[in-house]
Amino acid sequence: MSSIAADHVPAQHGHDDHAHGPQKGWRRWLFATNHKDIGTMYLIFSFMMLLEGGTLALLLRTELFEPGLQFFQPDLFNQFTTMHGIIMVFGAIMPAFVGFANWMIPLQIGASDMAFARMNNFSFWLLPVGAILLTTSFFMPGGATAAGWTLYAPLSQQMGPGMDFAILAIHILGASSIMGAINIVVTVLGMRAPGMTLMKMPLFCWTWLITAYLLIAVMPVLAAAVTMLLTDRHFGTAFFNAAAGGDPVLYQHVFWFFGHPEVYIMILPAFGIVSAIVPAFSRKPLFGYASMVYATAAIAILSFLVWAHHMFATGMPVTGQLYFMYATMLISIPTGVKIFNWVATMWRGSLSFETPMLFAIGFIFVFTVGGFTGLILAVAPIDIAVHDTYYVVAHFHYVLVAGSLFALFGGAYYWLPKWTGRMYDERLGKLHFWSSLISFNITFFPMHFLGLAGMPRRYADYALQFTDFHQIATIGAFWFGLSQLIFLYVVLKAYSGRGEPAPAKPWEGAEGLEWTVPSPAPFHTFEEPPVVK
Repeated sequence: MSSIAADHVPAQHGHDDHAHGPQKGWRRWLFATNHKDIGTMYLIFSFMMLLEGGTLALLLRTELFEPGLQFFQPDLFNQFTTMHGIIMVFGAIMPAFVGFANWMIPLQIGASDMAFARMNNFSFWLLPVGAILLTTSFFMPGGATAAGWTLYAPLSQQMGPGMDFAILAIHILGASSIMGAINIVVTVLGMRAPGMTLMKMPLFCWTWLITAYLLIAVMPVLAAAVTMLLTDRHFGTAFFNAAAGGDPVLYQHVFWFFGHPEVYIMILPAFGIVSAIVPAFSRKPLFGYASMVYATAAIAILSFLVWAHHMFATGMPVTGQLYFMYATMLISIPTGVKIFNWVATMWRGSLSFETPMLFAIGFIFVFTVGGFTGLILAVAPIDIAVHDTYYVVAHFHYVLVAGSLFALFGGAYYWLPKWTGRMYDERLGKLHFWSSLISFNITFFPMHFLGLAGMPRRYADYALQFTDFHQIATIGAFWFGLSQLIFLYVVLKAYSGRGEPAPAKPWEGAEGLEWTVPSPAPFHTFEEPPVVK
C-alpha cells in the first residue's frame, strides 16, 4: 500500500511521476520529494552546522590557550559552550545520520523511495528554521542561552530571550526528528523488496529502525522538559523553581530520561555504518549478524534504564546509586559484543585499508577508549570525584567525535562513489583520516588528565598548573578543525565530476542491493522492486 502511494503520485500534483527526472533549478530542492535529493540536503546542512559548531569550539579553545581572560567574558564564553553543544548534537550529528538514512535505506531494502515523501521534505525544511533561530539568539538582548547544552534549571530560568529562542528551536528540530523517525519506521517495515525479510536487512537498516523507535519515544520527553521550562519562565508555574516549591532536580531527571537514549540515537546508526564497511574490506560476511541485531536492541532497551548515572552528584540515595551503577555497567556487555564481532569479522579476512576501512578501524579503537572511560564514570564514587570536570568532556568527545563523526566520515567515503559516480581522491582521504585521528587524540586525551587534576568544565579561566595541557589541547583542536577542510575538498572534487568514474560496485567485498544500481544512483531506482534470493 505505502509503496504504491510513494510510487505513483499523479504528475499534476508533483514531480514523482516516473516519466520525469528532477525539476530544474531551485524548485528541485525546495519541493524535493526524492529521497536522494533530501538525503543530500540533510548532509550539506549537517556539514554547515558542523563548521558553525566547530568554529564556536575553536573560539573556546582560543580563550583557554592561556590562563586569565584574553578575548571573551565568562558569560559570552558560556554562550559559546552551550551553543556549541546544542548545534553539534541537534544540527550536525543527528541530521547527518538522517541524511544517510534517507539516501541509503531505500537503496538497501529495494524500495522506490521513503514512505512519506512530502513529510520527508517538510521534516528537512524545519531544520534551517531551527538553525536560524539558534544562530540569531546570539543577537538577542543578553545574548544566547548560557545554561549549558543540558539547559539545567534554575540557570535556564534566569536567562534572557535568547533562551526562549533556544526552546523554540529545540521544539522545531525535535518535530523534524520525530517525522524523520516515523518515515524510517514505515519505510523499513512496509516497503522492503520481496524476499527481504527483517533478518536479511543490512545492519544499517536495523540500527536505524531501532534508533527511530528511540527517537519517537524520547523526543516528546525533551519537548515536555523545555515546555515546563518555558511555562516556569513566563506563565507562573513552578515545576523547577525551588523558591516556589518546585524541584530543579526534577528537570535533570526529565532531561536525562531523554538525554541518555539520545546518546545512543547518535551512536547506533554509526554501528550500522561500521557494520557495512568492516565486512566489505575484510571480504567476508559480518561475524554474528543475529547477535549484532539483538545487541543493538539490548542497548536501546537498556538506554532507558540508566539515565540517572548523570546525576550521582545530586544527593541520590545509595540504593539508587547502586542500581544505576550496575545498570550502566550492564550496557557495556552488548556494546562489547559489537566490538568483538567487528574484530572477529576482520580476523583472518583478506583486509585492505582504503579510507572507509581506516575510519571504521579508527572508530572501533577510539570508541573503545571512550567506552572504557564511560565504564569508569559508571562507578559512583569515582564519578562524584570527576563529575563536571574535563574528564567527562574527554569521555563524551571520544564517544561522539571519534564515535559518531568518524563513522559518518567512513560512511561518506564508502558511499561517495554511489552518490557522485566518481571515485574520491584516495591519497587525500587517507591524509584526512590520519590528520583527524592524530589531532583528535592530541586535543582530547590531555583532557582526561585535566579532569583528574580537578579542572572544572565550562570555565573561561583556570589556575596556572593547567596551562600546558590546555595549550596542547588548543593546538590539537585547530589542527583537527582545519583537517575537516580536506574532507570538504575531497567531496567537492568528487561532486564536480573530477576523479575516476566509479563502477556500480567499486568495493570488491561490498554486499547489498545498493551496489546493484549504477553509479551515480539514478534519480528513480527500483521502479520494479528487486526480488531478494
